[in-house]
Amino acid sequence: MDYSNLKIPTHVGFIVDGNGRWALERGLNRSKGHEEGFQNVKKITSYVFSKGIKYISAYLFSTENFKRSKKEVDFLMNLLTGKLKEILKFCHDEKIKAVFSGRKENLSNKVLKAMKNIEEETSIYEGRVFNICFNYGSHTEIVDATKKISEKVKDGEINIEDIDEKLFSKYLYQPLPPVDLMIRTSGEMRISNFMLWQCSYAEFYFPKCYFPDFNYDEFDKAIIEYTKRDRRFGGIDYGKKSS
Repeated sequence: MDYSNLKIPTHVGFIVDGNGRWALERGLNRSKGHEEGFQNVKKITSYVFSKGIKYISAYLFSTENFKRSKKEVDFLMNLLTGKLKEILKFCHDEKIKAVFSGRKENLSNKVLKAMKNIEEETSIYEGRVFNICFNYGSHTEIVDATKKISEKVKDGEINIEDIDEKLFSKYLYQPLPPVDLMIRTSGEMRISNFMLWQCSYAEFYFPKCYFPDFNYDEFDKAIIEYTKRDRRFGGIDYGKKSS
């Protein structure tokens, strides 16, 4: 689809949802759905970046997901461990800078070392940033940022009077611009503790399809809808009718 007459968001967020249900409705194990979802993350990421979007954040595993069955959690951890080399190759092929957002607790040293290696090796790329959110929760991100700032204040490196939104943003997991368009697949209409700070003025789009079925056409529909939105950021365009 031609994007030349459409609004292009700078930062798109994805809440990757519906992998397990996609599999169960096909008589498959939930693990098969997660595998399909991972493969689709790569396809959609490549397509989205090709349309001029500069930042993508993908919510792959939340801090709350540890409440799921041990079998499913173990599978997801093993899936990530097994796919880290594949992620690195993908980022090199697409010339994407990859970063990871989330807490390090409950992740093995092997995984943490591989994540660090991916970030270091892909740091040479500019213009495309893929923010992989794993063991992530927005509440914990905000709490962790607050703790970091508090330590700086205690050590005399920051004055309380200097704390504002711009400074606070620098202490989040990654120094990324605000999310413009947030997409959650599967039809669920909630954001489940994802990038609450960054989504303060985001446009939300909730397609009914499960993530493994979220294809190029589905993303095009999201951009068409985004183009129709009137983003005023709390202000009013007096040249238009407004509520």
